[in-house]
Amino acid sequence: MATWRCVKQCGACCNLDPAERPDIEDYLSPAELELYLSMVGADGWCINYNHVTRECRIYPNRPRFCRVEPAIFQDMYDILPEELDDFAIECCQQQISGVYGDRSLEMLRFDQAIKD
Repeated sequence: MATWRCVKQCGACCNLDPAERPDIEDYLSPAELELYLSMVGADGWCINYNHVTRECRIYPNRPRFCRVEPAIFQDMYDILPEELDDFAIECCQQQISGVYGDRSLEMLRFDQAIKD
């Protein structure tokens, strides 16, 4: 069984374009939705994502919806802790594929990380 890991300097999840997430209102509170939408830049990327360093400028203080943690995923998506790895891996693969392509360096790095 693979274990989910965040791959540094990927940033696929920082592409916040609401058009790509039509069900976003289903899992964010009204206040979180307002915050989420305030973070979307004109290009669809999070305004806190540094495209040069490919890192989050507010990582230690990022919102709840930016965190992959068992309690948060159980609350937001009704995903049990024992299902988190599989769910998060699938989410990342879909997001990376959509943002960079399924044969991108980011996808290769992610696939390698979850195998290690």
